[in-house]
Amino acid sequence: MSVHGLRARLTREDVQRLTDTNDPESRAMAARKFCARIAEQGLSDADRTAGEAILGVLADDAAEMVRRALAVTLQRCPHLPEAVARKLAADLDSIALPVIEGSPVLSDEDLIEIIRHAAPNRQVAVAKRISVSKDVVREIVTHGVSEAVGTAAANDGARFDAGSYALTFERFSAEPEVLERFIDRSRLPLEVTERLIAAISDAAIERLVSRHALPPQLAVELAEGARERATVDLVDQAGLSPDPRRFVQQLQLNSRLTPSLILRALFRGHMAFFEYAVAELANVDHAKAWMLIHDAGPLGLDAVFQRTGLPARILPAIRAAISAYHSIELGDGGPADQIRFRRILTERVFTQFQGAPEADLNYCLARLEADEALIETAPAEPVVLKAS
Repeated sequence: MSVHGLRARLTREDVQRLTDTNDPESRAMAARKFCARIAEQGLSDADRTAGEAILGVLADDAAEMVRRALAVTLQRCPHLPEAVARKLAADLDSIALPVIEGSPVLSDEDLIEIIRHAAPNRQVAVAKRISVSKDVVREIVTHGVSEAVGTAAANDGARFDAGSYALTFERFSAEPEVLERFIDRSRLPLEVTERLIAAISDAAIERLVSRHALPPQLAVELAEGARERATVDLVDQAGLSPDPRRFVQQLQLNSRLTPSLILRALFRGHMAFFEYAVAELANVDHAKAWMLIHDAGPLGLDAVFQRTGLPARILPAIRAAISAYHSIELGDGGPADQIRFRRILTERVFTQFQGAPEADLNYCLARLEADEALIETAPAEPVVLKAS
């Protein structure tokens, strides 16, 4: 078989090593280099065809290390021939698992076949993929072992629909450790969050309520101690809620939209919640409240504030917080940056304005101490300060 088209990229010694039947280690090294070239962009059609033929030969090599070199090097390559990908996915675990977990060439049909008939560790490899379609997730939830289902539950790239969520709760109602893996997702539907509260351990509930927004009424109930197994900080939930308008309305309905809650949320940087709270209390729409708070200068803030019925003594603190908020911007916006943002905001508010209520001051300082524990190993100053 000719490799003339690829010879400019491979040395004569590389080509000889590929066909050296007496030295599998040299073949593996040459195969790794060859596969790296195949993975590159810009090969001609003729080179690609010749290369794919050689990959087929390497996939049949008697030496495990050669086949593993092929699998590991090309596990995420879109140019791996489908037939070769399937062959590698059916090989020994050391060869199959990287391909099952990473290859974009494997189809949903291939992955479903693995879920239905392969060993548990291969089901887990499917569940770890960067992207797992709704159909494949449904197969994992239906036929997968608990480890595979838990892995998919924690994987943001695994696309759970309502049916798959429901089936997971049904199958694993007696295995809360599987259901708790949902907490590791970056987002959860509110109805799933509510179901988890009733199904998981107390320690897991603490993680859940600190990471995910609760349905508004449930958040209020837990904050009031209406349920035995958890308590909720409504300030945190103010920042997590994907629907701040509804959350504010629920708080108002339950007489929980207090000046202290509004002030603490603002000091923690939950500006959208503050805007909707002002809009609710002032009986104006959010767009108008936003304009008066941010775009109309101090007179606009004063005007909308007077309509809220909030005590006049907290207006200077609110004005200081909004000014500080606009003087800071996030870096990349990740969790560590958000924590630093809140720290700088709180420090600026209490440096520039000394009249904040003591209880709210103590609350924010206590929360800052908890935040500091989360950023001990982070870089020093990723937050950019804008000119005041």
